[in-house]
Amino acid sequence: MNRLKLAATGLAIFGCIGLLGASHAEERVTYKSAKTGTSYYQMGVELASAIKQGTDGQTILTVEESQGSVQNVMEAAVRSGNYVFTTPPSLVKSAQAGTGPFKNRPKESFAKIRALFPIPSLTMHFVVHSDKQVDTFDDLAGKTILLGKGSFGANEGAKYLKLFGLDGKVKIASAELGNAAEALQNGQIDGFVTAGSFPAPNLVQAAASTQVALVSMTDEQIAKTGRAKQIIPAGTYAGVDKDVATTFLPVDAFATTDMSDNTAYLLTKTFWAQKAALSKTAPWWKAVEPEMIMSAGVKLHPGAIRYYEEAGVTIPEAMR
Repeated sequence: MNRLKLAATGLAIFGCIGLLGASHAEERVTYKSAKTGTSYYQMGVELASAIKQGTDGQTILTVEESQGSVQNVMEAAVRSGNYVFTTPPSLVKSAQAGTGPFKNRPKESFAKIRALFPIPSLTMHFVVHSDKQVDTFDDLAGKTILLGKGSFGANEGAKYLKLFGLDGKVKIASAELGNAAEALQNGQIDGFVTAGSFPAPNLVQAAASTQVALVSMTDEQIAKTGRAKQIIPAGTYAGVDKDVATTFLPVDAFATTDMSDNTAYLLTKTFWAQKAALSKTAPWWKAVEPEMIMSAGVKLHPGAIRYYEEAGVTIPEAMR
């Protein structure tokens, strides 16, 4: 879609948001995010503020902490009404197909999941204390690494260790990811794995108090993961003075068909109207474009479809 057209559409609709909000009673939406201290939890807080401002306080997002993307999808099977959650589209596809972590769950329970809008992508970070002299993944052998539990980053990190020949060679610490910075500083672990848009708040915190380094992947290793390549630029984190090659995965905000079309329409419209303001305060929103939602391959909520059609975004028939 022509970006200028989208921008014009956003400006036009922005003036209508207050009128839309004023014509309805206050609406409350649960936003299931991620662990506190992560970039995705911070994004949830930013988004909640933007939605409140964009609807003149008529729509309130309440951000809930989560153990990770898998839990978010699991809850979609039992949560009703205004439940919004974030996850990679691949996990929704897995749930609807009854595969992976959802293998023993009735896939019909996830059939009502629908996409709303994209958010910044998940970027994998393999973090180590710089004095551990870890330059490659082979150097992680014998080290104690914190993966966390239940999150996309934990599952992806475990998969990468196995793919790179480190299964059984790395000691996995039993602790929550929220304790990673302190555990690294105290020498309880040698490193940790986190997934989030950069700069990731928990890594910024760790780098502020501890000398950290990031482990870079080779092109061959990236190919093994089946993910797309991402470069974290030098200087993104204190003490990391070279580009780091890693992987990323798209992430979207989802709801279910239990949400009304009007609410889904208003949330989607308000998000895009507020994106410019979000980008000014948090750089990770800048790269988000409407075309990214098409990469989800998951059906869109009818309310979201209404907005994208108004904005001139072409929607594949398979996503309707």
